[in-house]
Amino acid sequence: MIPRHIAIIMDGNGRWAKEKKLPRVKGHAAGAEAVRRTVEACRAMGVKWLTLYAFSTENWKRSKTEINFLFSLLGKFLAGEEKNMLKNGIRFNAIGDLSELPAALVKKITALKKITGELDGLTLTLALNYGSRDEIIRAVKKLLAARPSGDVEKTFEDALDTKGMPDPDIIIRSSGEMRLSNFLLYQAAYSELYFTGTLWPDFGKDEIQKAVKSYSSRNRRFGGY
Repeated sequence: MIPRHIAIIMDGNGRWAKEKKLPRVKGHAAGAEAVRRTVEACRAMGVKWLTLYAFSTENWKRSKTEINFLFSLLGKFLAGEEKNMLKNGIRFNAIGDLSELPAALVKKITALKKITGELDGLTLTLALNYGSRDEIIRAVKKLLAARPSGDVEKTFEDALDTKGMPDPDIIIRSSGEMRLSNFLLYQAAYSELYFTGTLWPDFGKDEIQKAVKSYSSRNRRFGGY
């Protein structure tokens, strides 16, 4: 059984670089290649939604040099993948508070969302300047301002960044850490969790297949019997 929506906490770039006695930025560059492998593996398997935790609200605590490199790398990645997305029917999406990102990067994100918006293959969502607590707080502020009536749960979910997206069937975390780190906390209510010791730059088709095999062996009861 192939999960409809896979979400991944991409972790381990820094440790991968440290093990190889390389600068941290080399780990991030290698991590970008892992993203390409993972997107292709998911697309080939028939996964319809893939969400990647790319930059958290806590990542601003890193050095300015590293942050600037990450944004530059992301801009180059998006520019380089545009043709591939169009060729393979990949729809691009982004969640998080994008208002704090560099203007040029936001412009590229907005353009790519528009260009790929009608494609119906895999939907690739990057979580950028994203934190689940921040997302929930922003949603509550929207509701307080709008003072809506009706179905509270549906209204609240429509105020989240993930409006229109299915909840993740499985959340994968690389690098051996066993926590969600403020990622999709509301949406993960019934998600299966899969943790692997593989560092993100080494991630790819084999790891995705292992995670999907584990997912397929589980009995999802959603709180029932």
